[in-house]
Amino acid sequence: MSTQLSAGGAELTVDQDNGCRISSLRIDGTEVLRQGAHFGSFPMVPWCGRLGEGRFRNGAAVHQMPLNHPPHALHGFARDSAWRPARTGSTEASFCYDLTEPWPYPGRVTQTFELTEDSLTLGLGIETYGDSFPAQAGWHPWFLRNLGHGEDVVLGFEPAWQEERGADYLPTGRRIEPLPGPWDDCFGMPYGVDVTLTWPGALELKVTSRAEWVVVYDEQPEAVCVEPQTGPPNGLNTTPRLVTPVDPLEVTATWTWRRLPAG
Repeated sequence: MSTQLSAGGAELTVDQDNGCRISSLRIDGTEVLRQGAHFGSFPMVPWCGRLGEGRFRNGAAVHQMPLNHPPHALHGFARDSAWRPARTGSTEASFCYDLTEPWPYPGRVTQTFELTEDSLTLGLGIETYGDSFPAQAGWHPWFLRNLGHGEDVVLGFEPAWQEERGADYLPTGRRIEPLPGPWDDCFGMPYGVDVTLTWPGALELKVTSRAEWVVVYDEQPEAVCVEPQTGPPNGLNTTPRLVTPVDPLEVTATWTWRRLPAG
């Protein structure tokens, strides 16, 4: 089952049965996301990126998550589950997902979508039903490298640092000067994520968020991923952010676009 939103020339499809992912975003009839059951744009929750060996600690307790990307656990598991619609309209919608096994703490995740003719605002909220627990939230969009005409996309962003990546693909804890791509890397943007994707002569799309980390993945020929998230990979262990009964984790991201004149 999917939900359709539309505003002006923008059309959004949310597949709530397949991880509440955006399966399609068409702008004036042009698809901007890679198609396929594992692509589009999916939420990363209750952690983002790689969780080292699938383990995290909460106080004295150590918890083991399934290794869906050995030797690590990748991107949480909400992307693999069906979500429940909470509210749907022509330009806005929200969906809920209950945190259950294998996650050891009961809670709820809410995702919201707000579409206009030139923007999409996404929201994620994580709340606990009981004990506090560390969590992360973010999005993993697969933007098409080429829109089917014209030149390939060009990325523009100015991170404050790059998280040094070890041989195990986890951050080492060192912050280094940003290196040239191609990337499968996490960058720090302490004043908020701000990344521009430009398809020359076609479209400019800006990804912004108050989140302070972004992972950029551009090692595949079909697509480029720009992933705003509330912490770095393995952050449940290195930079834990606790969800408490009085302090849920909430984050938003906005995609804003404008049509470019043909060259």
